[in-house]
Amino acid sequence: MEKPPEITDDKILTYIRNPNSIDLGFRLLLEKYQERLYWHIRRLVTDHEDANDVVQNCFVKVYKSIGNFQSRAKLYTWLYRIATNEAITFLNKKAKKQVSSIDEEETNLSNKLQADPFFDGNAAQVILQKALNKLPEKQKIVFNLRYFEEMSYAQMSDILETSTGALKASYHHAVKKIERYFSEVQI
Repeated sequence: MEKPPEITDDKILTYIRNPNSIDLGFRLLLEKYQERLYWHIRRLVTDHEDANDVVQNCFVKVYKSIGNFQSRAKLYTWLYRIATNEAITFLNKKAKKQVSSIDEEETNLSNKLQADPFFDGNAAQVILQKALNKLPEKQKIVFNLRYFEEMSYAQMSDILETSTGALKASYHHAVKKIERYFSEVQI
């Protein structure tokens, strides 16, 4: 069976900008981007339930502000920027609420990942997730976008509004820290 052609961002925006087809346009937007944004956010916030909450907040924000979207940027860039900002906001709020030790955090993360029915990773993936959670926020975001999303530095520059040179440096430092963490931990 032949796969139906992919709906373009321009077509989605055409539907959204028409009051008679806004619901169809937004449904198509969700179908095209919801899973990708979920995994982007999930890698940042780690927990499935938290990721779902952040994705929901992200799409509420998108729905409310899609009318202001300027086609100068690409739709996916705009969506990733909103998703990244929502994840950062969530993590900052969570950090203010939590007062626990690093060891306690690592144990909680490990227990959450192992109990999570949506995580089917092996020991190396658990260690990678722990290493990612030790990275500074910007390095974690850059690593996720480059490694998991396979984005170019130019695309990341549009999303994060940072120079490609700074992004390359952040990615390099993140990789070195992750390699160091792996060398210190036994699998």
